[in-house]
Amino acid sequence: MGGWGSALLARRMNPGLGRPRPGRGALTGRSPRSAHGLPAGKGSAPAAKTAGRRAAAGGCHPAPRAARPRLPPPPVEDPVLIRRFRGHTAAVTGVAFDANAAELVTCSADSLLILWKLRTPCSAYRFSGHAEAVTSVEFSPDGRVLASASQDHTVRLWIPCIYGESSVLKGHTAPVRSVSFSHDGYSVVSASNDKLIKIWSVCSQRLLFTLFQHTGWVCCAKFSPDGRIIASCGEDKSIKLWDTRNKICINTFSDYEGFPTFVDFNPSGTCIASAGSNNTVKLWDIRTNKLLQHFKVHRAGVNCISFHPSGNYLITASSDGTLKILDLLGERLIYTLHGHKGPVLCVAFSKGGESFASGGVDAQVLLWKTNFDTLDYEEVLKHNFRRTHIDDPPHLLDVYPRSCHFHDETITSVEVDPTFDVPDMQTPDPVIFDIRTSSYMSTPSDGRSEELPSPCDSPSARSSKRKAENESGSAVLSVEQPRGIPSSVDWALDHIVGQLEMLTVTISVLEERLTCTEDKLKECIKDQQKILLKGKQN
Repeated sequence: MGGWGSALLARRMNPGLGRPRPGRGALTGRSPRSAHGLPAGKGSAPAAKTAGRRAAAGGCHPAPRAARPRLPPPPVEDPVLIRRFRGHTAAVTGVAFDANAAELVTCSADSLLILWKLRTPCSAYRFSGHAEAVTSVEFSPDGRVLASASQDHTVRLWIPCIYGESSVLKGHTAPVRSVSFSHDGYSVVSASNDKLIKIWSVCSQRLLFTLFQHTGWVCCAKFSPDGRIIASCGEDKSIKLWDTRNKICINTFSDYEGFPTFVDFNPSGTCIASAGSNNTVKLWDIRTNKLLQHFKVHRAGVNCISFHPSGNYLITASSDGTLKILDLLGERLIYTLHGHKGPVLCVAFSKGGESFASGGVDAQVLLWKTNFDTLDYEEVLKHNFRRTHIDDPPHLLDVYPRSCHFHDETITSVEVDPTFDVPDMQTPDPVIFDIRTSSYMSTPSDGRSEELPSPCDSPSARSSKRKAENESGSAVLSVEQPRGIPSSVDWALDHIVGQLEMLTVTISVLEERLTCTEDKLKECIKDQQKILLKGKQN
């Protein structure tokens, strides 16, 4: 958007710009002015004479000096940090909201998941089961199932209930980096360091099919909103689009100096955004295969991105310790958020866009309130002359630019530092209940108990208990039932099983290599014998 359209959008997005900001001082050194355009408290000479004549004619005292007009307070539009959550003991690697933004789930390198109840009184529930660091977590669309990925080579489907039951999906031979649900919640896609992308059935808990064309570790894989396409990115410096029906790669983007670390679809499914290890964020139109926008606003690698449900904003998390909010319609950086002490690894908007959460190496989870989405986009659409056609439903990113728009690091933005904006930084952390085989969770600190809903109340919970064998024969699925085995012993056994599986794979690879070596040796011996025979004959 250019010309007066950009100016109009800028004024609508930041009506408080140019006005004094509460607690931050005026943005300019000029004094406030009255409605006539003069400095406050100073009237024009003709106006003063007229006021004197009116006072003399009325026989009353001269009119008192006009009070300085009060400027209306600027609207609250900056993102606000609601509170911090502390419960993990290592870096927070994933965050996700449920459909109603009433619950927030986080995963960490401490191998644990924590389910935070956001409605007062706040409480939290800690789920254990993975043997190593958990790298990704996501709610199903209906919020009844959780999916998590881990460095222990497994994907788990959790029922967030009092029993802490989970189904283990085994099939990857290396750490799993990403997990994501389809739009209907029936499928899960996982990406792994074994260079494979696997699609699993949630109901039958079996492997549906595997996608393989990446030549490096696969960092992330996501379903499109309609479920027909999967986007994946990896350390082979490529972004691939897959047709889920025909199970083939239909397109590849490879315009990266570094490698893409994260990829996601916009809400309409017409574009994908990718985060890069070379500090960049790129937006691609998957219909025209064009690079729409190219942002370079971070000083370190970008680890995660998340679209606002409107599709007009994108939030990024970076190793430079900041979050940045990009206005995709105005093609500009609007906010830089501080709060984490160290690299920020994950970020996610709620389904309604009213809040977002972030996690980082500092083991903290920050919950933010979204105040900037106050635009009436129906009005903006009327003035958006860059659109060449309108889709059904219309989307503001359906723009066919003449060339990609590069945004360098010199773009200024509103800096939001929660240490100045949030006075209550001493709010106690919610009580965390460890999920065990009992129906009631308690903590020794206060002796209170709390109960989660029973898993039998939901159809998806019942279906998640079904068992099926992997079609490839390598995926072993098991539903964990409450047992009398201590959790430490259970973890140790799972770890041993995982190591044995890795040894099996390693041995099979070594056998193949030995077979090839033997064949080559046989060929060499035959060649030597032929040479000796020729020598004797000569």
